Amino acid sequence: MSFNIIRVARVIMNVTDLDKARDFYVNALGMVETEADDTHLYLRGLEEHVHHCLVLKKAEQPGVHAIGYKVYKERDLEALAALFEEKGLPVKWIEAGSQRAMGKILRVQDISGIPLEFFYEMETVERYLQRYDLYRGARIQRIDHVNCFVPDVQKAYDFYVNELGFRCSEYTATDDDQIWAAWLYRKPNVHDQAFMNGAGPRLHHIGLWVSDPMSIIHGCDVLASMGYTQAIERGPGRHGLSNAFFLYLRDPDGNRIEIYTGDYLTSDPDFKPIRWSLNDPRRQTFWGHQAPDSWFNEATPFLDIHTGEPVRLSEAVLEKHKPDILV
Repeated sequence: MSFNIIRVARVIMNVTDLDKARDFYVNALGMVETEADDTHLYLRGLEEHVHHCLVLKKAEQPGVHAIGYKVYKERDLEALAALFEEKGLPVKWIEAGSQRAMGKILRVQDISGIPLEFFYEMETVERYLQRYDLYRGARIQRIDHVNCFVPDVQKAYDFYVNELGFRCSEYTATDDDQIWAAWLYRKPNVHDQAFMNGAGPRLHHIGLWVSDPMSIIHGCDVLASMGYTQAIERGPGRHGLSNAFFLYLRDPDGNRIEIYTGDYLTSDPDFKPIRWSLNDPRRQTFWGHQAPDSWFNEATPFLDIHTGEPVRLSEAVLEKHKPDILV
């Protein structure tokens, strides 16, 4: 391929109240506030050397403007634009300096309608990895992944693997070997992008990485002490898929966040994807409480890169399936 996508690097998402968002993400979860203005909050993890990984934009309704990927060289943007245009997917260019801390940005809606962006440059800032005096909450270190509902996982899988150069770490398949969910990566861990079968496209969650399970447990204590007990939707627990120790939260606007640790290295070229049966209850919950219905049904809408309106949803091509937990 004539381009090199490095990793998922940022998400731009609406919130209705910046002060409530700040209290949740900064004071409770422990993200770093790089800067803010009247309509934006720019956040990063403690180990991140770039200006932000999460942009929270004040708006009247929830919505995700873009999932951002960093590329290796600036010329990769032109190569990606050529690919998307060849596939009949219109692109949009955002000039350097038009968005805070950002260089030139390429935006496009992928084969499922998910708004993506690709960039090479972002301003750098002080890294707080060893500023332990600033650690608080769940001690968020960095953005790790996003997970999206799409109506046709096989179609999304084929596009990301065959056209964008992603690899698959794990997947869930039906008895007749149709892909129901897939975990795809560019950086060498389990995933940058996951796809799950469901009405979409919609953002299921943003995954934020922490260094150890005790950061998640401590985060639960902090959330409870600050009155955010009801924000805990699922967990703590461990996934069979990815082996991750997890906690799922809903922010004050209902956007879902996963605090995540404990996955594994996928860099070897002979690493083979791990198949899970759709009927294996351990795939989603290796141990822990059963996920609530909201985890399977609710998600945040994406916004069209050209109109700003919610992207139209399509129903899933495969039947919904909620696993039962074995006791």
